[in-house]
Amino acid sequence: MAGVREIGRVDTGSTESKPLRAKRGPWKLFYAWTMTIIAAGHDAMIAERKRALLGGLHGTVVEVGPGTGPNLAYYPPDVRWIGVEPNGHMNGFLEKEARRLGRTIELHGGTVEALPFAGESVDHVVSTLVFCSVDDQARALREVWRVLKPGGRFVFIEHVAAAEGTTLLRLQSVMAPAWRLVADGCRPDRRTWEAISSAGFGAVEIERFHVSAGPFGPHIAGYAVK
Repeated sequence: MAGVREIGRVDTGSTESKPLRAKRGPWKLFYAWTMTIIAAGHDAMIAERKRALLGGLHGTVVEVGPGTGPNLAYYPPDVRWIGVEPNGHMNGFLEKEARRLGRTIELHGGTVEALPFAGESVDHVVSTLVFCSVDDQARALREVWRVLKPGGRFVFIEHVAAAEGTTLLRLQSVMAPAWRLVADGCRPDRRTWEAISSAGFGAVEIERFHVSAGPFGPHIAGYAVK
């Protein structure tokens, strides 16, 4: 039977700060509603990559910043899915999607920089369109590495900075300060592939590709193994 279980704070053993509760407010609500529209269009462009990256996961999967739940349909039915979402207004949309799919989910309020789980307790961590907006990518990746079991994978699909010297990168850099304010911290010029590659994982596979999304077209997808 489908259902939703919201979980409170737990002792994580993390060396980082304790997890934050989900944030709410008029702008957070507007952004959550906007994401229901954006997510549908983006999902259509990267569905095959999602099927390839998410369809074979197993055990306990933590998705950071799951938003309105566009990834839920791609996981195997026997996965234990746990979401960590900083925007509390996303939860209603996410719960609706879980009910539609007949999937049981667990939800935490918080951020990837302070995950509410014990070390080496998670089989996989998933992030799609999240690392553009985290405050500290290095700290977030330390947390991902901490909670993963040995051999566990960090699976990601992210929009990133365009190639050096391009007009598109110049456009991303010019718009980044204002866009960060209106898009809940999103920065289109993040070099996320560099942060992942230098985070201490044993093996990293990264594919670069482009979708029809203007300054948000450059993407990476892949996984990093602990």
